[in-house]
Amino acid sequence: MLTYFTNQQIADLEERKRIAMINSLSGFKSLNLIGTINKEGQTNLAIFNSVMHIGANPALMGLISRPDSVERHTLENIKQTGYYTINHVNKDIFEKAHQTSARYQRERSEFDAVGLNIDYKNNFVAPFVQESNIQMGLLLKEIVSIKSNGTQLIVGEIVDLYFPGEIWEETGIIDIERAGTIAGSSLDGYHTTQLIKRMKYAKTQ
Repeated sequence: MLTYFTNQQIADLEERKRIAMINSLSGFKSLNLIGTINKEGQTNLAIFNSVMHIGANPALMGLISRPDSVERHTLENIKQTGYYTINHVNKDIFEKAHQTSARYQRERSEFDAVGLNIDYKNNFVAPFVQESNIQMGLLLKEIVSIKSNGTQLIVGEIVDLYFPGEIWEETGIIDIERAGTIAGSSLDGYHTTQLIKRMKYAKTQ
């Protein structure tokens, strides 16, 4: 038997229940740790489930930052320096990654708070996560305000990319399963994945 909700019934739900419901509707999502630093040298690390592919030429990635009605250290740091890192969450660090969602004071780095290690590479401004197997260093290109709900789309260009060479396939695909990358559901679900099949490029029949 189907359950039916109108938009008004969704709006009338208790806040946390509504948030959990709507966050689960988009299906399995990527999980990434965003590493940033401010001009004073204070590092920040935060888990995001909203990273998305924007384009391949140039290599652009996007992520959604929630409304800045409260302090958003990740967004503020990116605005200050113009640089940030995206680090895949894997099955060995997901519990520590989840803990970065706690509201730590600006002066306390989440790297220290949750026990993940900072990794600086090739003079890149922002910190990478040493325990992450796929790491990207990005240059901020633009921030797009989404008027409907006050969120911000952060668009960055990949300028540095690191991953284990053995997971790069001849086709160009990076095998994220072999890297141990996991997926998320809603705000608290963590999932390993299993490839069913790779399909050929679809053409009209």
